[in-house]
Amino acid sequence: MAKILIIDDEKAIRNALRDILEHEKHVVDEAEDGAAGLEKAKKGSFDVVLCDIKMPKLDGLEFLQKLMAHNDEIPVIMISGHGTIDTAVDALKKGAFDFIEKPPNISRILVAVRNALDRGSLVQETKTLRQKVQKEKTGVNRMVGESKALNEIRAMIEKVAPSDARVLVTGGNGAGKEGVARMIHEKSARASGPFIEVNCAAIPSELIESELFGHEKGSFTSAIAQRKGKFELADGGTLFLDEIGDMSASAQAKVLRALQENRITRVGGDKDIKVNVRVVAATNKDLRKEIEAGNFREDLYHRLSVIPIHVPALKDRLEDIPLLAEHFIQLVCNEQGIAPKKIGDKAVKELQKLPWTGNVRELRNVIERLVILSDKEITDGDVKKYAIPGN
Repeated sequence: MAKILIIDDEKAIRNALRDILEHEKHVVDEAEDGAAGLEKAKKGSFDVVLCDIKMPKLDGLEFLQKLMAHNDEIPVIMISGHGTIDTAVDALKKGAFDFIEKPPNISRILVAVRNALDRGSLVQETKTLRQKVQKEKTGVNRMVGESKALNEIRAMIEKVAPSDARVLVTGGNGAGKEGVARMIHEKSARASGPFIEVNCAAIPSELIESELFGHEKGSFTSAIAQRKGKFELADGGTLFLDEIGDMSASAQAKVLRALQENRITRVGGDKDIKVNVRVVAATNKDLRKEIEAGNFREDLYHRLSVIPIHVPALKDRLEDIPLLAEHFIQLVCNEQGIAPKKIGDKAVKELQKLPWTGNVRELRNVIERLVILSDKEITDGDVKKYAIPGN
């Protein structure tokens, strides 16, 4: 079942299309001209749009251009009783998914809609796969290990994930906070929705609000087009705010409002936009100390930390190193096209002696170095020689 918007100034055509699509169990909305259709398309989350070309106020091709500038992922099927080859080619060049002549043939309409929905599904699947592949390249986002601490975190996630409760994940850089956030998402009812992450520390303070809430065209010098923010992109899914302790005071206030009201306003805009987002935040800072120092809002802290989860440093769960080492060896060998290598017990013990100030991320980098520089088996000598640069 899909959500479909019909835009046509002829009521008879709208009714005919509605009957066809509702018979196929689709949810249908309609608009009588291009301007009204554009408003609905921008506000609603439609899977497909059926649009006439000759209409008052805003014709179909103008509608198509404006919608593509706003969101180029919605398949638009153009329908026209004045169709020519030039018109069809023009529509397809401007981003239309398909072109159908009036009066529309039922089978032709259903095939076009089905193809558009299949395209939409493939686009979403491709995005999801790309995200997974990118994360698997590092392997840091995986919760690998059987330590008591990790098992307690997994048990907590099993309880928390099915709810929509906000979670605050704390721990050092590279400890695996993102892995916790992803696991919460994957085990939640939102798993089929987007997982959108924002590194608050990596975005300049003057751009963080635009990144989170989007902006309207012309709202600042480089805002040449309207843009959705991460809150809108995460609608129906999970928004992961990494290193939230580095967020500016102004952005903190807006995030607090978004959490309280489930609404956001784009930079330069005055329209409230409803969002349905679960927020998981993470930080390597002690937010209570940041509150005392006046750097973080106490009310936002309490909104975010409904469920606190702490990820211990790798030095506090050294028993996870054997499994992590095996995991990263396999990952690196696959990436580099190297024959699988083994790691000796003595080498693992040498790894467990190291301080691991960079946590799991540092271990991953060390394992890559060892895989590349060692022979068929990683030995304790290799660890002593290569694990710490300059030794």
